[in-house]
Amino acid sequence: MSKVLKGVDTAGLKFRLVDAKEQVVGRLAAQLSVILQGKDKVQFAPHLDIGDVVVVKNAQHVVFTGKKWKQKLYRHHTGFPGGLKERSARLQFEKDPTEILRKAVYGMLPKNKLRDARARKLRIFPDEGHPFEKHPQLVAWEMPPRKLRANKEFYDLPEEYEPMNPEAYRKRFWHMMNAAQQQRVLQYEHNQQAGSDTQQ
Repeated sequence: MSKVLKGVDTAGLKFRLVDAKEQVVGRLAAQLSVILQGKDKVQFAPHLDIGDVVVVKNAQHVVFTGKKWKQKLYRHHTGFPGGLKERSARLQFEKDPTEILRKAVYGMLPKNKLRDARARKLRIFPDEGHPFEKHPQLVAWEMPPRKLRANKEFYDLPEEYEPMNPEAYRKRFWHMMNAAQQQRVLQYEHNQQAGSDTQQ
């Protein structure tokens, strides 16, 4: 155990076990950085390194949103002229699946003298196996639920009324409507189009 956490003082710290399976990289990394800094403790102080040890398993099953597997790039420079190296998230994942999450968490830690000490408390493993299974201070940690913003209020028009601009009405409220409401809006647009054709 001492070899796995070399140079880390674990006295009084818990070991948080995190399952990264099907977790979004950025959202998970933001939560892990909070734990490593100790911000979830009442005795938190920015100059103290009191964050718990974080053990992450199943790091090879993390996910990205959108097209980040192809579009997100990791860059470093060798120090020689023309030495800029870059690889996509997919290539970085194939080389080392744990490095994706490690880089994300490291980038979210405060840029000060405690950064490296906090980063050493993060232990990431690609699958289920890890050397902390029998540790007495190991506790499971679950990702908190997302706080979603409430949608803007949507007032459905009575059946005897039609919007003055059905197209703009559809673009603004389409995602809030049920199937019947969507069908009515399409009928509004059809009626308006038929009326304009008749006038011509």
